[in-house]
Amino acid sequence: MGRRDDNISRSIILAILQDDKAEGGFRIWRLFRKFFALYRLVLARLRPELFQNLRNKTWKISEEDYKGSFGGGSESLIPQGDMGYSGSTFFTTADNKYLIKSVPRRFEHTFFRDDLLEPYVSHMESHRESLLVHITDFLAWRHRSLGGLLGFVPNYHLVMENLLYGQEHDSSWQAFDLKPMSYFFPERDIAGGRLASQATKSKLADEFHDKLRLNRTQADMFFKTLEADTELLVKHNAVDYSLMLVRIPRASSYTREGDASDPFQDPQPLDWREGVPSQDNKWLFRAVILDFFWAKHKVRAKAMTLLVDMWNLVDRKGPMSITTTAPEYRGRFLDMCRSIVQVEDDLAPEESAS
Repeated sequence: MGRRDDNISRSIILAILQDDKAEGGFRIWRLFRKFFALYRLVLARLRPELFQNLRNKTWKISEEDYKGSFGGGSESLIPQGDMGYSGSTFFTTADNKYLIKSVPRRFEHTFFRDDLLEPYVSHMESHRESLLVHITDFLAWRHRSLGGLLGFVPNYHLVMENLLYGQEHDSSWQAFDLKPMSYFFPERDIAGGRLASQATKSKLADEFHDKLRLNRTQADMFFKTLEADTELLVKHNAVDYSLMLVRIPRASSYTREGDASDPFQDPQPLDWREGVPSQDNKWLFRAVILDFFWAKHKVRAKAMTLLVDMWNLVDRKGPMSITTTAPEYRGRFLDMCRSIVQVEDDLAPEESAS
């Protein structure tokens, strides 16, 4: 781990473990030291009582277990590198239970803090089956620093569940970040994609060339949950969110912590975080909704919409996923989710037997 990642990691761990206790004593030299720090920010939890209530009461996560995931020193966090367009820094805890994502873009972290946080908490409390990713903490810089002002280190972080928890090294698990691909993507659609590098195009959303084979009850519950979750997002003008789908082959070694049962032989109640076995008994699927922080009413989103509208005067490509309306995005997102589901009752007998 490099110096920058090591300092970010230490800042995150201290914020989680110190219970947001105020620092003792006023020292002017401490303020100067903190301001001129390039990599070591002092982070604090935002709205800690809301997130603790979610962890303890709604999701039944004990504080001892939660802090235990962060309690092994700076090496408790493992950097994951660049995983997308946003410029975010990613870490996982050493036990792989939690993913920490920085939120460097102001319009995203202010949207979550000021617009979506309390509705999100209320929704998670009233919809225990929700597929919205479980966000367990929200961290922000306590003191301004030179490194944060210059963008050397991120000053806001989200701690969330890691859907790849339990994955072993070099496993055959597969993860898909799914969005409706019918939108205009400049990297793909301008000049046939020749102007963008393959590395750039590889950051576009994935495509899933298979089906989730579910029975009718499972499919109906899946769609009902998706509709409730996206209703919350459309009310708050969010677009560009994605469905993260993890596919675990039956042959892969997989056990729940403290549970040696076979999820194919002893399936638990429908739980997309633990895993839902496919009806052909070949796969275990996990799913959550991610990245619901792009809001159409924020200045950055309005500027992008204006640019794409101007481009469409010259070359009509239609909206991007970040410039369409929230209801329109919701409709295409739900259609995409329906398109990857195959209800077992609809399978032909010879296909079911295979």
